Amino acid sequence: MKRVFGVKKEKEPPPSVQDASDRINKRGETVDEKITRLDAELSKYKEQIKRTRPGPAQEAVKARAMRVLKQKRMYEGQRDMLYNQTFNLDQVSFAAEGIKDAQQTMTALKAANKELKGMMKTVKIEDIDSMQDEMMDLMDVSSEIQESLGRSYNVPDDIDEDDLMGELDALEADMGMETESTGVPAYLQPDKEPDLDAELSLPSAPTGHGAVPPSRQNARPEDELGLPSVPRASLRD
Repeated sequence: MKRVFGVKKEKEPPPSVQDASDRINKRGETVDEKITRLDAELSKYKEQIKRTRPGPAQEAVKARAMRVLKQKRMYEGQRDMLYNQTFNLDQVSFAAEGIKDAQQTMTALKAANKELKGMMKTVKIEDIDSMQDEMMDLMDVSSEIQESLGRSYNVPDDIDEDDLMGELDALEADMGMETESTGVPAYLQPDKEPDLDAELSLPSAPTGHGAVPPSRQNARPEDELGLPSVPRASLRD
């Protein structure tokens, strides 16, 4: 049967965008090589035209240069067309890559959404609110415990708060007067060291007539032995 009807040939897969772009780029490179050879040939004809005198020989060289120039223009047109095709293929490839990226993003989002839904089933807002209320109650109880433990035992209950406020105002007034007089509160002023020189200094010895003590003003004169001297008049008698 296969010999009679033949075997159905499998269709080749269509070329991808990248394959088509590579093929066109190769054709463009081939065209560029041809344009480069034509440029070199034109340069040679230009030199010949410069060296040749005007006449039939120069015209023949110009005709060959004109033919090469037309070929160059034709290849340049083909190259521009190939470049346009490559640009279009690149745009299509970019769009296809963008769609692939979008598909992957959607797949990742779906997986994340499914995982998030599974996690949300284990967390209930009612449980969170209940836990918050319980924590607030525990904090209130803790504050009451701390306040109860910090209570003083020996503070009398019959203390007049008005008297305490009056005493506090008087204390603040005294502190304010000390601050105004010196510019610095008394409890912040440095301790003054006692003036030892002033404490140890003695009064200076008096001079003049008043310097002799009254007990010695009327004292009798003494001789060289320290005995009271006898007046001369008494010696004469």
